[in-house]
Amino acid sequence: MTSLHNLANFFPAIDHHRRCFVDVKLLIGKCSTHLPNFSRNVLRAQLTDTVSAVESEKISKDEVMKAEERVIVGTYGRAPLVLTSGKGCKLYDIEGREYIDLTSGIAVNALGHGDSDWLQAITDQANLLAHVSNIYYTLPQVNLAERLVASSFADRVFFSNSGTEANEAAIKFARKFQRFSHPDKPDPPTEFISFTNSFHGRTIGSLALTSKEHYRTPFEPVMPGVTFLNYGDTDAAQELISSGKIAAVFVEPIQGEGGIYSATKEFLQSLRTACDKAGSLLVFDEVQCGLGRTGYLWAHEAYDVTPDIMTLAKPLAGGLPIGATLVTERVNAAIKHGDHGSTFAGGPLICAAAIAVFDKISKPAFLASVTRKGEHLKEILKKKVGGNSHVKEIRGFGLIVGIELDVSASRLVDACRESGLLILTAGKGDIVRLVPPLIISEQELDQAVEILYKCFDVLDEKNPN
Repeated sequence: MTSLHNLANFFPAIDHHRRCFVDVKLLIGKCSTHLPNFSRNVLRAQLTDTVSAVESEKISKDEVMKAEERVIVGTYGRAPLVLTSGKGCKLYDIEGREYIDLTSGIAVNALGHGDSDWLQAITDQANLLAHVSNIYYTLPQVNLAERLVASSFADRVFFSNSGTEANEAAIKFARKFQRFSHPDKPDPPTEFISFTNSFHGRTIGSLALTSKEHYRTPFEPVMPGVTFLNYGDTDAAQELISSGKIAAVFVEPIQGEGGIYSATKEFLQSLRTACDKAGSLLVFDEVQCGLGRTGYLWAHEAYDVTPDIMTLAKPLAGGLPIGATLVTERVNAAIKHGDHGSTFAGGPLICAAAIAVFDKISKPAFLASVTRKGEHLKEILKKKVGGNSHVKEIRGFGLIVGIELDVSASRLVDACRESGLLILTAGKGDIVRLVPPLIISEQELDQAVEILYKCFDVLDEKNPN
């Protein structure tokens, strides 16, 4: 039997430096044509060996980084790391090094990497139907929407492709709602309230709601009519909402990008009351903190306050692009055919993946495990690094945890990466943000904190510059 390790001799399409990127199914099909006596199972097994063998010849980290500089628009300040594979809570780079992942792709990979049920859902759906657009009905979209509605305050769902798009939809829905609610008013409310340390996205509308000036300044004028108030300032919010000019208030129950700051129940309840009195809508942005991250299915459940609109995205499809804007029937009544749309949003492939994710995370036992592991993480952090002179506060909710430092966290992030641990920053770069996969074990958390603890010494080293 001819070895498939010599496939390069059969098929010139396998480039010397990029063989591992060849479409496996196409190769199997070609093998079946040229070598009809091979069973497909044998082909798959031997082809896997072939890919593994040629991976040793793949291009180096430096070559990848130089290629990126030539062909990718330079919007990202990337870490010098080329990741090639992942399993569970571990990632592996192009040089074969292993890392404990406490980033989850920025709170996206809630089920870690390569979850078998997620992968099976994608494979099964890809074999049936991947995309048809929103001109037609599809079962996975309806089934996912039913789950989101049944588990929340909402009556309807609009699907998009990202958190930014989910917030853009919320902006449009809020303005349309106000026009619908005031048909005889020439100037219905069109303005918005957002808060300090907020992050709602990078498109012109959602960017206007994002507090960091250096995100907005290069692209001004952005959408007008947004006022930023201090996060938690009840009096200022009530006063502005009562002016009658506010279409909607956008707030994160727990701020992720801004620094892992949690709202109080009193603050969110005051926003709810003020919006009800003035006819403004209350929008909860749960793009990062929603869907199990806090140990609750929805972060706002911990506060016993419900919004009129909620935006979701990051973890919902387990790494595939999705956004969702959940609304009450009162808001939905203002939206008509043609008011908004998206070519790719809510496609059957993405929704099938999201159903697999949702069905796992929404189980009470799973949510309870997130709460337990979150408490364990904060406990060991306080024990190991809480007494460090650079640590100002350790805070968080479930598995979204922040360590506020009195210096920049960048050197600590770099040292951890060199030691096999991936972490993020938040706020002004002085906060270590820990958002591990929700499936992480307590043992893995212990290992991660031990690495973090050992790397803290880097903060005391004199800056060579």
